[in-house]
Amino acid sequence: MALEDRNRVVILEDRVENVSGAEFPMSFSDQGIPFTLKGFKESFDIKIIRLTPTDIEFDLIGVDASIANALRRILIAEIPTMAIEKVYMINNTGIIQDEVLAHRLGLIPIKANPDEFLWKRADEQPTDQNTIVFKLEVACSHNRDATPGEADPKMKYINSAVYSSQLVWDPRGDQEERFAMDPIRPVHEDILITKLRPGHEIICELHCEKGIGKDHAKFSPVATASYRLLPEIQILEDIIGEDAELFRDCFPPGVVDIVEENGVKRAKVVNPRKDTVSREVLRHKQFEGKVRLTRVRDHFIFNVESTGIIAPEKLISQALDVLIEKCDISKTALAQATKGNSEEDEE
Repeated sequence: MALEDRNRVVILEDRVENVSGAEFPMSFSDQGIPFTLKGFKESFDIKIIRLTPTDIEFDLIGVDASIANALRRILIAEIPTMAIEKVYMINNTGIIQDEVLAHRLGLIPIKANPDEFLWKRADEQPTDQNTIVFKLEVACSHNRDATPGEADPKMKYINSAVYSSQLVWDPRGDQEERFAMDPIRPVHEDILITKLRPGHEIICELHCEKGIGKDHAKFSPVATASYRLLPEIQILEDIIGEDAELFRDCFPPGVVDIVEENGVKRAKVVNPRKDTVSREVLRHKQFEGKVRLTRVRDHFIFNVESTGIIAPEKLISQALDVLIEKCDISKTALAQATKGNSEEDEE
């Protein structure tokens, strides 16, 4: 591996090279790569590319894959949320069994700020400080106003389908005053829980507790959290004429454009981040030696989709706080271990 390629993953027709990092001493003979805090600060950057109420796309630049993956795993498994943990089934005459119905209820994301609640231990009683209570009471019956011969269950019956909007928050203690400005509720009101027919009834009480995705997926605040390396397309020789159009068609739309210079069509890379690295261009002999495909090893394109419980920009901030806390714990443990070894040597 050449020194200039140390932060590039090289994409070839039949293989991928430089897949392992080389940011450690003695990777290159007679050439050191010293780590300095100043150099890290100069190269490190976070750029927000796109932000919506539920999604965020950002670039994490200048870090190793281990850091990027730690951030991804924290987003999935270590940011606390409130979710339905216990379902007290009083009556269920519907077609879905109690256990399956409870599981479906547990996966409904609940819009509640977890910072306002305490962790509940297994031996603790539910209180207004560690538990949120919902009630679900719904019964299906015939719709007397339906026209004869009506076939649509939504028109023929009342409450033929049970949705998350029918979960009723039952404030306990001072919760009604604490959350007056932002009442606790399901994130989405149109989640189908079950279907009923006349004579079916469901009555149950639901208790929400604080937890993390490491314990159960229902606590995870993200629907997806993924990253990929920034693609890089290097045109080594000019690609002109009909070859330029074929070259453009080898990539997804928007990656390569055709520019005309002095009456000659020429291929130009305009947005490599849209590339899926299909390697289609490497199948064509006319481009052999004219293009080089790589990925930037320390440039990560993150895509995070929130379940709606926590805003995506806050998720990133909270994940970084957890990562910093983990680093502090590791530093403390390492310092204690080093101190213990030093005391043993002195003895």
